Amino acid sequence: MVIQREDVRNIAIIAHVDHGKTTLVDELLKQSGVFRANQEVMERVMDSNDIERERGITILSKNTAIHYKNTKINIIDTPGHADFGGEVERVLKMVNGVILVVDAFEGPMPQTKFVLKKALELNLPVICCINKIDRPEARPAEVIDEVLELFIDLDANDDQLDCPFVYASAKSGIAILDLTETPKNMKPLFDTILDYIPAPEGDPDADTQVLISTIDYNEYVGRIGVGKVDNGTLRVNQDVVIVNHHDPEYRKKVRISKLYEFEGLEKKEVQAATVGSIVAISGIADIHIGDTLCSPENPVAIPFQKISEPTIAMDFMVNDSPLAGQEGKYVTSRHLRERLYRELNTDVSLRVEDTEDMDCFKVSGRGELHLSVLIENMRREGYEFAVSKAEVLYKYDEKGRRLEPMEQVLIDVPEEYVGAVIEKLGQRKGEMTGMSSAAGGYSRLEFRIPSRGLIGYRGEFLTDTRGNGIMNTIFDGYEEFKGEIAYRKSGSLIAYESGESVTYGLFNAQERGQLFIGPGVKVYSGMIIGQNAKTDDIELNVCKTKHLTNTRASGSDEALRLSPPRILSLEEALDYVDTDELLEVTPQSLRLRKKILDPTQRMRAAIRAKQQAEALAKKNQA
Repeated sequence: MVIQREDVRNIAIIAHVDHGKTTLVDELLKQSGVFRANQEVMERVMDSNDIERERGITILSKNTAIHYKNTKINIIDTPGHADFGGEVERVLKMVNGVILVVDAFEGPMPQTKFVLKKALELNLPVICCINKIDRPEARPAEVIDEVLELFIDLDANDDQLDCPFVYASAKSGIAILDLTETPKNMKPLFDTILDYIPAPEGDPDADTQVLISTIDYNEYVGRIGVGKVDNGTLRVNQDVVIVNHHDPEYRKKVRISKLYEFEGLEKKEVQAATVGSIVAISGIADIHIGDTLCSPENPVAIPFQKISEPTIAMDFMVNDSPLAGQEGKYVTSRHLRERLYRELNTDVSLRVEDTEDMDCFKVSGRGELHLSVLIENMRREGYEFAVSKAEVLYKYDEKGRRLEPMEQVLIDVPEEYVGAVIEKLGQRKGEMTGMSSAAGGYSRLEFRIPSRGLIGYRGEFLTDTRGNGIMNTIFDGYEEFKGEIAYRKSGSLIAYESGESVTYGLFNAQERGQLFIGPGVKVYSGMIIGQNAKTDDIELNVCKTKHLTNTRASGSDEALRLSPPRILSLEEALDYVDTDELLEVTPQSLRLRKKILDPTQRMRAAIRAKQQAEALAKKNQA
């Protein structure tokens, strides 16, 4: 018999990046009594990973649970960034409703549309939370109209359009249902969750069915499957069968050794869990996202959408530069291969493939940020390796035409920089689809552009807009190849010999362009030490010292003034690197270099590439 578990609610918090999801979860945890009154709690407590805390973004979805009025509310905090959209798609299968958080100033953004579309497709009820109402430029009334327009654009049904609106300031810990009310606490939001989000349904006496929506990984217990009990009861020491909707032949018998439920920020061990409970299961070595745990008597898989395909790829390879192995702890191809394949345990949007070269692996992901987070994690763990420029993954249709991934881009920028942005994106095959005025002297520009047109553009965009522009992107399907794009108009300054950079050599080099290094840095032949102001590459000797003579005046060396070098961050270096270059990544350093270090061989390769390009162009004309 199907029942409703009135003592449980399962919700996901979804929103565009930086609209305040994780801060909202903080307040719900605090005001439900998860923390002691005198307990010190850091901000964004759900962002447990170092990179999440530093960048202020959520990368992995997190589970937590609170109690309010004798009801357990399971909450899933999801990522807002488009590169981690795969996480959002999956966790929505675990919940019975969502809280859509929208910034009271920015309004709905590209990722708001993406996550809302997924929720509406699953027919989930939505509570709309207009957050940051205490911002000086907040415009909650207009934002509500924009949200309702978005619902209509996404073909929401009448029930979904009739969703409740809650006004909140997650940072101040307040929520109200009417803008004329005096805010006190988060109680209105808690009450709306109980009133509007349906209780989970299922048959506790039926055969067991648990769909695994997330995988956690722990060095001590291995893979941990997280999912919702849809039917039946799951018990410790119970025999179950793993089946998968997308692989009808797959069937594996396993035993449940440990079972957990979420309480606050902890996992609490339990002996059994029934319909509607979100559980974590450890002790099953090869459990995967999309698997269904079933009773052996009636193994029926629960349907599960396929994870979105990657759109961008990079080569990760063993570092073979003259400085290789001096700073990293893990440097061999075996170390690199083990680490990359281990990442697949938790990141389902990632693909790793072996190549013909034993020292090189092709890694594909959802975007530059997705791959840069992996690179940064590996770097902090002591790995040393090199990566190539990110390249998009093409598809081919039945007529043999090459199709490439497209992005929808939404840009908010001060009016004086609009011309520069339109010009640059036009050069990168971007088509402008809309332009409107936003608050505070800003313009909002909308573009459709090939994904490869955005590779290396973020740094340029921040320079062109003096750091005042905001750019948001989201994947928007495949279209026919749009033609070649020139990525970088400037060449590189390349070290001519190995040694240590000195002030005299750098002083002569800085006239040619912007330096990336200062004095006292180890360099080698073929290493990139700066950006040329012109289009071609130049080789320079930055280890050259001044010849000693009898006529040198004392104190003349002090007259050499160096401009401060431009120290590239990981993202900037990945943006800068060109197709014939590599980025050398170690725990202590980021070095740009040419793929071919020897200048003579590099010149021969360039001539060959030019001849091949000319031959191809002639063939196409013919």
